Amino acid sequence: MKALLDTNIVIHRETSKIVHRDIGILFKWLDKGKYTKCIHSVTVQEINKNSNKSTVETLNIKLDSYEQLKIVTPFTEEVKKVSSEIDANENDVNDTQLLNEVFCDRVDILITEDKKIHKKAELLNISERVFNINSFLEKVVSENPDLVNYKVLSVTKKMFGEIDLQDTFFDSFREDYAGFDKWFNKKAEEIAYVTHNLGKILSFLYLKVENSEENYSDITPPFSPKKRLKIGTFKVVSNGVRLGERFLKIIFDNALQFKVEEIYVTIFNKRDEQLRLIDLLKSWGFKEYGIKATENGEELVFVRNFKPTFSLENPKETFPYISKETNIFLCPIWPKYHTELLPDSILTTESPYNFVENEPHRNAISKAYISRSWERDLKCGDLIIFYRTGGKYVGVISTIGTVESIITDIKDENDFILKLRKRSIFSNEELKEWWNYNPRNRPFIVNFLFNYSFPKRINLEHLVKFGIIKDYESVPRGFEKITKEQFCTIIKETKSDESIIIN
Repeated sequence: MKALLDTNIVIHRETSKIVHRDIGILFKWLDKGKYTKCIHSVTVQEINKNSNKSTVETLNIKLDSYEQLKIVTPFTEEVKKVSSEIDANENDVNDTQLLNEVFCDRVDILITEDKKIHKKAELLNISERVFNINSFLEKVVSENPDLVNYKVLSVTKKMFGEIDLQDTFFDSFREDYAGFDKWFNKKAEEIAYVTHNLGKILSFLYLKVENSEENYSDITPPFSPKKRLKIGTFKVVSNGVRLGERFLKIIFDNALQFKVEEIYVTIFNKRDEQLRLIDLLKSWGFKEYGIKATENGEELVFVRNFKPTFSLENPKETFPYISKETNIFLCPIWPKYHTELLPDSILTTESPYNFVENEPHRNAISKAYISRSWERDLKCGDLIIFYRTGGKYVGVISTIGTVESIITDIKDENDFILKLRKRSIFSNEELKEWWNYNPRNRPFIVNFLFNYSFPKRINLEHLVKFGIIKDYESVPRGFEKITKEQFCTIIKETKSDESIIIN
């Protein structure tokens, strides 16, 4: 596999000053995955434009360790069209040249942090082959679980006083915030969410509930009085196992529990890790609001409205709320896949110790379901009630999900794997088996959000009794539509939190 690296990634890797702490992790996984690291001739040209001759000479020596694409592939008509619509200068055209090498299959993937390149990749329908650092780590961890040395990634609650403040994880906070250690020690009796690996901290989250009397005089424009959840301290090391989404689920769960109207975070935008966190928050509905003045400089303020509302076009922006004014489907899932895909819906008969959260699909809110159902008319915003198969007493409904998208236009086996790689519970070999199981009825993909686990499970016997399933022989074989009345019965009998449901 050939991986083409963007110019900035190469520069960050080879510079004498560490400006991107995740570069080392990226290159480690490129080596583990036996990728050929490629650079383009335009990258060499851009580096040679540097006015510092000594820097250029040093970098050129280091570039010998890469495979250089010396011949520039001419733009295809599709790439020309995208370039004419998007590119505004020479640098943009050079970036498009990198994409063109992917589009023409000269390299397998491109790794870049440039948002404009990712936008162009979407227009060219090759976004599954263009990665940022974090999404590439998710890909290789999914494909190579045997190479992962993460042993304990379950999120745990710990008091500040139990956490090793001298862990290098906190160095960036010390650099950004004067008096960070003093603030941390004052919180000794308060709770934080943490994950560890081999004794080192990988992620940290501190939340604070604030009432309407809170003083926000340092925020511009001023906050109106509301009950809010503040994301006080939040950092996740890039690791390929989607801990960011796992922590977002914790944030939203707390917002529901404490019935807040708004969630907010104040954050600098000067570090790569901060920029990635900002992008993650934006994708889940956080909007830039204003600034907060501090002795350490101005922080950006991002706010997420948490009043009950639902976006049919983008359910992520209003997660975890759902709407019953959409189509609602029952969907079967085999027991051996159930808790692997839906770990928060683990049954009391299963051991949680068998499901340590060390794989991307377990931590993610965004998931993928493979189906051969004859019913394929699902749309964004529709609801899925997952039924864990098992017969009269063991078969139960466990989970509500919201459809994000349906993918039926799949070219071949490789395209199937590419489209599933970031969300699937299956290895590449297993995905090949799924694709080839019945050539007359190829599978399709349902991307969905994991919204809610039912507090009380209803088994098949009661599903028949309540009229949700006709009889014991009529359990769903694929997606089967149910009525709003049947859905309301499910919500009532499972003793679900109705505050997440928008009428």
